[in-house]
Amino acid sequence: MTETVPSSPGATVQVNLRVIPREQHTISRKNISSGALRVLYRLNEAGFAAFLVGGAVRDLLLGGRPKDFDVATDATPEDVKRLFRNCRLIGRRFRLAHVVFGNEIVEVATFRGSSDDGSGDRHVVDGRIVRDNVYGTIEEDAVRRDFTVNALYYDIADFSVRDYVGGYEDLMRRELRLIGDPVQRYREDPVRMLRAVRLAAKLEFSIAADARAPFDDLGELLLQAPPARLFDESLKMFMAGSGLKSFRALDTSGLLADVYPLTARALAIKSGATFRAMIEQGMANTDARVAEGKPVTPAFLFAILLWGPVRAQVEKELARGTDMNLAWIRIGNLVMNEQSKHVAIPRRFAIAIEEIWSLQPRFEQRQRKRVSRLLAHPRFRAAYDFLLLRAGESAEIATLGAWWTQVQTLSHDELAVQLNALPTAPSAGAEEAGDSVAAAPKKRPRRRRKRLPGAAAQAPSE
Repeated sequence: MTETVPSSPGATVQVNLRVIPREQHTISRKNISSGALRVLYRLNEAGFAAFLVGGAVRDLLLGGRPKDFDVATDATPEDVKRLFRNCRLIGRRFRLAHVVFGNEIVEVATFRGSSDDGSGDRHVVDGRIVRDNVYGTIEEDAVRRDFTVNALYYDIADFSVRDYVGGYEDLMRRELRLIGDPVQRYREDPVRMLRAVRLAAKLEFSIAADARAPFDDLGELLLQAPPARLFDESLKMFMAGSGLKSFRALDTSGLLADVYPLTARALAIKSGATFRAMIEQGMANTDARVAEGKPVTPAFLFAILLWGPVRAQVEKELARGTDMNLAWIRIGNLVMNEQSKHVAIPRRFAIAIEEIWSLQPRFEQRQRKRVSRLLAHPRFRAAYDFLLLRAGESAEIATLGAWWTQVQTLSHDELAVQLNALPTAPSAGAEEAGDSVAAAPKKRPRRRRKRLPGAAAQAPSE
């Protein structure tokens, strides 16, 4: 069956349905979550079409284990809510149903339509879709998706896979191809360019030439994307286990300068090779922690990505004679504010990032009291790990990192002996962080006048 379906205003996509029967694909229900199966079966039993769709189908066909399972159906969100008491409706731009099973959330979306039905539920601004709650057929839903490999549908009715836009062949070729005209699709949603880079890196796919070509001209459209959404996309790129590959792909695609312009400029200068090595090592370490199931924090990765521009500007401030503490505060705020125009880093992470940066010069101050205080600092571990990543900057930094590593292996008594051998801080009253502020002179204690024997205490005046 071949037909032409509108994908967006003024554009059409040829749809050619291919059904891959159960015996010809590798998807097994034992690899689908119990929550997703319950949603699929109940929708089907209620007379609705129900399909597993998107990344879950793609990853299952590739032999992976999806973390999330999305369902597409001809049931409306209100229909889904009536079928499931554990359902909540969310979203304004795209109205969705979330069916909750303990810690698992199954996202259920009604088939999206391709053209405005006059209801006012589709709103486009400068080619970008800012609201879309127009429902349609499964064919329209397929051509509305971004990449062909994400437009594969697993039918719970007969366990077949439905392919409307050639996604199955692209999956076998390991190629990422957009549905419809790439320029128009990127104008509808510029973040699709970042998704293309991220998915290609994660899946080790190539990006089709016509999907890659518009990056140079349309990358600046990412400035129109909500900074909060780019933060979420950054987490998917760098904190899902393929951060190193995603960073390299983002850099080679040319889009790094559109999302992290300060980082791109710092990488382009003569000393950028050392900064690049630090970023790549940090990404590799994060990927390893994700693979081992260990916790990771966005603050550490963003501190790495922005270290080059921060360090360079702090050095300029110090050369002008600016107090060290003031320089770190001023430049830290300046860089974070500039980056937030592109990627909105939440304040709780921004505070941690600035603390990691400002603790770096304190590792060089190895006087007894300052060592003890730094070891007790709540952000010490993150700042220490950051120091180790900086080992490539100079032999002195590498030696410093080794010294702090050795200090942490000592027992309490051994540490006390080690610290007692260190010189005492210049002044116990000096500011701990800056250490450039001289200690204030101690005030002499006030002398109390002796009360004469037998003198009556005076009552306070009214």
